[in-house]
Amino acid sequence: MSTKIKITPQIVEEHGLTPEEYEIILDRLGREPNINELGIFSVMWSEHCSYKSSRRHLGKFLTKGKRVIQGPGENAGVIDIDDNDAIIFKMESHNHPSYIEPYQGAATGVGGIMRDVFTMGARPIANMNALRFGEPSHPKTKSLVSGVVAGIGGYGNCVGVPTVGGETNFHKGYNGNILVNAMCVGLADQDKVFYSAAKGVGNPIFYVGSKTGRDGIHGATMASAEFDDDSEEKRPTVQVGDPFTEKLLIEACLELMSTDAIIAIQDMGAAGLTSSSIEMADKGGVGIKINLDKVPQREENMTPYEMMLSESQERMLMVLKPGKEHLAFEVFEKWELDVAQIGETTDTGRLVLTHNRKRVCDIPIAPLADDAPNLDRPYEKTPERPILAASDTRAPNDYNQTILQLVGSADLASRRWIWEQYDRHVMGDTIDSSQSGGDAAIVRIHGKNKAVAITTDCTPRYVFADPYEGGKQAVAETWRNLSCVGATPVAITNCLNFGNPQRPEIMGQFVYATQGINEACNVFEYPVVSGNVSLYNETNGIAIPPTPAIGGVGLIDDLSKIASLIGAKPGNSLVLIGETAGWLGSSIYARDVLGHERADVPTIYAPPPVDLEAEKAAGNYVRLLIQNRRVNAVHDLSDGGLAIAAIEMALANAQGIELKASMAGLPLHAWLFGEDQGRYLLAVDENSVNPVVSTAGAKGVPATIVGKVGGASVTVQNGFDIKLSELRDTYEKWLPELMSAKT
Repeated sequence: MSTKIKITPQIVEEHGLTPEEYEIILDRLGREPNINELGIFSVMWSEHCSYKSSRRHLGKFLTKGKRVIQGPGENAGVIDIDDNDAIIFKMESHNHPSYIEPYQGAATGVGGIMRDVFTMGARPIANMNALRFGEPSHPKTKSLVSGVVAGIGGYGNCVGVPTVGGETNFHKGYNGNILVNAMCVGLADQDKVFYSAAKGVGNPIFYVGSKTGRDGIHGATMASAEFDDDSEEKRPTVQVGDPFTEKLLIEACLELMSTDAIIAIQDMGAAGLTSSSIEMADKGGVGIKINLDKVPQREENMTPYEMMLSESQERMLMVLKPGKEHLAFEVFEKWELDVAQIGETTDTGRLVLTHNRKRVCDIPIAPLADDAPNLDRPYEKTPERPILAASDTRAPNDYNQTILQLVGSADLASRRWIWEQYDRHVMGDTIDSSQSGGDAAIVRIHGKNKAVAITTDCTPRYVFADPYEGGKQAVAETWRNLSCVGATPVAITNCLNFGNPQRPEIMGQFVYATQGINEACNVFEYPVVSGNVSLYNETNGIAIPPTPAIGGVGLIDDLSKIASLIGAKPGNSLVLIGETAGWLGSSIYARDVLGHERADVPTIYAPPPVDLEAEKAAGNYVRLLIQNRRVNAVHDLSDGGLAIAAIEMALANAQGIELKASMAGLPLHAWLFGEDQGRYLLAVDENSVNPVVSTAGAKGVPATIVGKVGGASVTVQNGFDIKLSELRDTYEKWLPELMSAKT
């Protein structure tokens, strides 16, 4: 096969392939590839598409459970929520594009994750996100926040899917690489879930959606490399999204899915037409023949290379039943979308492309998919960290000043400026969102008395200090947040964000974090059903803090039995569930008050350990209390410990809180700011306090009365006394002031 471009070692390197990988390509083909074939191999063997550094470790995850219909390996995971209803969900990264072009990077991240969900037959019912930005003082942070938030809101709001929660963190470790992780949850009938295996020979292949342009070419390769000082030059690889076309595409796909026309369907995501066609062929055990002249194009003189590697948005690939072609034309033309029959399935096991009546690609499918590199990279364990004893730490000089410092900090201040830009209530089924301080969002199953609860969580400073414990903690926190609203945790998705896996210390972070995640999943019987890995999140050799974000989904089978942060009443007792040892290592207090991240304080201390069995028992008990209507408000304890949890509950309820002085013989600051895991703060009616505490004791779950609800201040004996009005002002003003400040 002739080629116009000579494949040189430099061209191979520019395509992100190693010399060893190129030798494998030569061996599999028995000849040199042409430039089209090289481009296809490069994207399919990229980290983003092949998971070559991670998939041997991901294969160890718990992926099966009594409610799992489809685990990893499809566009998204599928779980059973009874009554023939299925929830389909996934979380993915759009980190590199969002740093280069924040609005379009974030917007197309939202669009892409929604396509992963509706391509399986689900109507999207909720979006979430997990965002990490650099330190507030960094010159790029403000513009990145503004662009990303506008992109998420602009796309999700226009499509008409509610953005019901998420998390936003600021830390200097993300100065050179922000993280934008998008999650989507959809609802489908269990007997109408669609998959991507292109089974059968001679079946027509249809292209539907938007035309193909030159945007996004080599986006998957860009997402598989670290940044350097020339990253701005990669701006052309960022895709451009159109949410109005996406809305049309959702409706058109769901309409065609209501017929019996579709055999298989796949989103054109990373690597576009290349990955969608190859993944469908590989899963179906068939070959594919495509005539690229038939591909709808919005630019003139596009080459086969450009068409196959373009990541233009709002496009899908379908395999239809013979004789049903007219249905696709009718539906997609009605919705004013492009539709074209571009090829057919074959029995060759090969990808064959023609252009201008010439064969421009003829390569076997297997080496592109199952035979892709599966690396066993060397890894090193993160050094064991010393334990920070509470007695070895100092108390604040002024508790009031310290509380206000924390409440108005980048870590803990209100995110209202962000979530008010998202439509949380479109579709009319959002019962509660996690954006205003609650622990998990609740979205009703339309027309029914049941709901799903959704949360995203990760504490990167814990993972950095101890990847194994940090991995466990990320899963455990989703378990707690779902339990806080009365939902039974069902399954998780994840977005595993790390630095360069070629560095053994970074690969070690990944390996041990995934081990921790898997252990927590096994103890909780809480499987992984979908996910994404994002590696090479570093610039000039400086990696992000390891950030394995976890998205949890739980089931509420009776909407009359839920809880939230809101509901505490004057006179309620506050009951603390879980054991408090005053753990300050890797805490917000240690970092922000004691200065443990300063250059002159080099020691990194161990994060709080996670007792998974204790977590399970505490969560089960809290859900039981909610079922029995024994609690008025629930909040989990996380960043900032008991003091911050109490303040957040006070602000949410516009009620003061009086906390008791230190208990269990701890120094007051350790009692207030310790970040021990597995804890919940409950607001309980006076007549329910004794039963709640005594039943907890009988179940082996620690329960302690720690305060009262009421008044106009938040106080603790011998500690602090601050009016709610002052706390609210401090809590609410930090982010608006940051975003309005002149730069």
